[in-house]
Amino acid sequence: MPPNAVYERARLARDARFDGQFFVGVKSTGIYCRPICPANPPKPENVEYYPSAAAAGEAGFRPCLRCRPECAPGTPAWHGTSTTVRRGLRLIANGALDDGSVEDLAERLGVTSRHLRRLFTRHLGASPLAVAHTQRLHFAKRLIDQTQLPMRDIAVAAGYRSTRRFNDAFRTTYGRAPRELRRHVGNVAAKPSATLAIDLPYRTPFDWTALLGFFAARAVPGVEAVSDGVYHRTVGTGTIVVCDCPDARALRLSVAGVGTPDLFAVVQKVREIFDLDAPVGEIRKVLVRDPMLKRALGRRAVVRVPGTWDPFELSVRAILGQQVSVKAATTLAGRIVERYGSPVAAGAPANLTHVFPGADTLARARLEGLGLTTARAATIRRLAKAVVDGDVSFDAAQDPAGFRASLTALHGIGEWTAQYVAMRALKHPDAFPASDLGLLKAASGDGARVTPKALEARAEAWRPWRAYAALLLWNTLPGSGG
Repeated sequence: MPPNAVYERARLARDARFDGQFFVGVKSTGIYCRPICPANPPKPENVEYYPSAAAAGEAGFRPCLRCRPECAPGTPAWHGTSTTVRRGLRLIANGALDDGSVEDLAERLGVTSRHLRRLFTRHLGASPLAVAHTQRLHFAKRLIDQTQLPMRDIAVAAGYRSTRRFNDAFRTTYGRAPRELRRHVGNVAAKPSATLAIDLPYRTPFDWTALLGFFAARAVPGVEAVSDGVYHRTVGTGTIVVCDCPDARALRLSVAGVGTPDLFAVVQKVREIFDLDAPVGEIRKVLVRDPMLKRALGRRAVVRVPGTWDPFELSVRAILGQQVSVKAATTLAGRIVERYGSPVAAGAPANLTHVFPGADTLARARLEGLGLTTARAATIRRLAKAVVDGDVSFDAAQDPAGFRASLTALHGIGEWTAQYVAMRALKHPDAFPASDLGLLKAASGDGARVTPKALEARAEAWRPWRAYAALLLWNTLPGSGG
């Protein structure tokens, strides 16, 4: 069936499974909508389909104020796109075009700016600048609707250096001034509280309990905590609290002690941590072809790959997890934090006491007295020094193979650690630690032990979603997985 025929059926049915996967431009009104828009559906001859909100915006359509495209789940960044586009989207979400140019972005990705524009147009229907522009204005619209932040703060949070430029861009896109839209939704500005809350939409189904269980087992004492169905964490000078709001199909993020200019980056990071933009339908289609994974999935749609707030912290945690239990590695991480972490201000929730120490601190730390072996302590110092010296980078633009090579070049870090870090820190959907004992045990079932080589051969059919297959198999063995 042609894509437009699928989109037409989804639009007329208001099928929530397609929410965020395409947008509907209505030529008779000049607006673009989500496929679930509650308004009376326009006639087919008045409809055009776009793969992204940015593409609809570039075509001259304004966002619908009724279905609010800014509240759609994130367009899956991996489905149907090249690796270059996937990395480019992540860099844009992390602010690559706030101060840099498309040429700078292309250089980081190792392509020409002309080729990058061509790839974005082919896969997203919009230029890199249009994608960045749409993301920022959609973020501003959500802050207008959901918070009492003053407009000048919203402008800063959305990446604008002046309120005037923000107002002009907003009026051009929405056809109204920001203050008019705040009155329109009935959210009258008041004195902002110390804690800001914002909803982060996700694509259903979403297994919050499973994700929370993963983080609970690995929460670094003093830095992270899970209690009563809520995730807590220190982030620099502030803290974040995340809980599930299933009726809204969103996670509620509460932020305290974080500067306004950093709000967008915090939101994007939390979306990565909880893998909110994973194209769960496409992943399931691939994984269920293998009978073993189909049994592991059961009635679930798919699993999510947990990310991380701090790639260096995760790398240290992965080293600590080599050949020991999850519980033992977590205990060791807590001892490192207690001795070398930076204390946070009193009053932080859920016993949060420290920020994880940086690479410059651990490069010279004496870790042997904390229960680490001499070899393990030396490996952490080598990693920290490599990060400080720039020999190891966690830049999302880099090729995963090159990243793994830079890690495994360090004595004491093998392929398992490199794949695990690539999976969770670089968010590489095809990373796969085939030598992991838990994966080998899960893949063996009750039969003969599977070898890493045999598991890798079988996993070829799981590309490009092998990281999700790994999480799925780990979930069959509680306590495994690094």
